[in-house]
Amino acid sequence: MKRNVTNAPPFELPGMPAPETTSTTPSDAHIVRAVLLGDVDAFARLVDRYHARCLRVATHLLGDADDADDAVQEAFVRAYRHLGSYRERDRFGAWLLRIVVNQCRTRATRDARYLPFDAEQHDGASATDRTADLADQRAELAHALAQLGPDQREALVLRFAEELSYEEISSLTGVGISALKMRVQRACTRMRVLLAEHLHT
Repeated sequence: MKRNVTNAPPFELPGMPAPETTSTTPSDAHIVRAVLLGDVDAFARLVDRYHARCLRVATHLLGDADDADDAVQEAFVRAYRHLGSYRERDRFGAWLLRIVVNQCRTRATRDARYLPFDAEQHDGASATDRTADLADQRAELAHALAQLGPDQREALVLRFAEELSYEEISSLTGVGISALKMRVQRACTRMRVLLAEHLHT
């Protein structure tokens, strides 16, 4: 399941869409049933479907591509091992993302914090296809995001980068909706201050 590390897209507002399926592709539930019935190779389709999104989230939260890749791989291993506990009434993507966030939290606890955000690592080759101004704006956002505490960064990434509702984030993180709204509000205020400071330096 080892993959080469790919550069995650830089943090943006508004967010980026989640993977979609069409009428010609099997649903997540269909694939999960196939795996549970013995078609272990079918799990690779779920990996292909959600790997990019999971890596993007983990990279934003951990700030390091190698650590993010390790966290995502471990998340997929755990998802496979506990696939029998997945219930179709839940969205598989949200269930998997919960595992990814928990893996990032584990690494953050181990290291006592989320790692510093590497703006150059997140810009990657994609910046060459965009204007210099847009690349600068993204770098500024990445730098400001790096200054947030882990709780605020997590809430902001899930709310805006992943466009999850507060109800979804609450279900994913176990944090109350009121507390999440406060974290996002404070994170946005802090981001505005940091960006304003950057403009005057």
